[in-house]
Amino acid sequence: MTPLANRVANLMDWLTGIIPDIPTPFDETGAVDLGAFARLCERQMRAGVSAIVVGETSGEFNTLSWDERETIIRAATEVAGGQARVIAGAGSNSTGQAAAWARRAEAAGADALLSVVPYYNKPMQAGIEAHFRTIADATALPIILHDDPSRTIRGLSDDTLATLSQSPQFIGVKDSTGDLSRPARLRSRVPALFRLLSGNDPTALAFLCSGGDGCISILSNVAPSACRDMLSSYEQGRMPAARQWQQRLSRLAECLAAENPAAVKYVLSLLGLMRPDTRLPLVGLSDQAKAKVADAILEIGENDLTRDERNVSRAISARDLAYSSAPGDIS
Repeated sequence: MTPLANRVANLMDWLTGIIPDIPTPFDETGAVDLGAFARLCERQMRAGVSAIVVGETSGEFNTLSWDERETIIRAATEVAGGQARVIAGAGSNSTGQAAAWARRAEAAGADALLSVVPYYNKPMQAGIEAHFRTIADATALPIILHDDPSRTIRGLSDDTLATLSQSPQFIGVKDSTGDLSRPARLRSRVPALFRLLSGNDPTALAFLCSGGDGCISILSNVAPSACRDMLSSYEQGRMPAARQWQQRLSRLAECLAAENPAAVKYVLSLLGLMRPDTRLPLVGLSDQAKAKVADAILEIGENDLTRDERNVSRAISARDLAYSSAPGDIS
């Protein structure tokens, strides 16, 4: 088998379920904090994930230099140690830059790429298709398409997606459209192994029930075990339990989605796992947003946020979250 065929052959094993989109931690100088990044990846390994996404939406890829993006891929690969696949964000609104970045991500050790529809330029569908085919020509890695029209203005149409899916190098889509009818609509138009992944935690269970294969998740960074329990309940046909988990997690999921990645970084800082710092033009949460996050955490409970932990640096009390300062918090 070719290297690509080897990567694609076992998609059933790894491109499914809950896949976390890891944020990029920064230290007090604004540099990438590789120690904190490794802790975030290790936490997901303990939770038993099959893959992790690095350097994409939650990872603030647009403010990372190419050297920084390569460094976090190498760090993630080292932590994963073959236990999970490393999916590298590889998007750009410049096709040439996206193709160049795809080559560098492959050289850094990524197992697959996640490439977003080109933003700002507002290309026609023919341009979007040509963009992705040019990236595919630049690398031997399998590619997951990312459709997020709220960020890119232009979306990936069903026809374009179905056409691209016929090439074995395009192995799935992260669907951030919020269209819950899409999995059922697409299933008969794409190959059996092509993976339909939600990019929206609040509706992840409904997406699965509509024919989806999993979710690329922000929430899993905060509550990996709870997300795993929801997925297990669904897979075992225990739908009342799965719905209870989704309802319990939904408020926090909505908070994280509304202010990504500032909100997820804030919660992880309260768990002692990283600083809450973002890079401009992103800024930290307002006091009002922190209070909403605190209320959402109360609905889950501290135990379900920390039961995977070995070295949480300090305990948290959800009732005090809105009034506490996280490490490095200057708000």
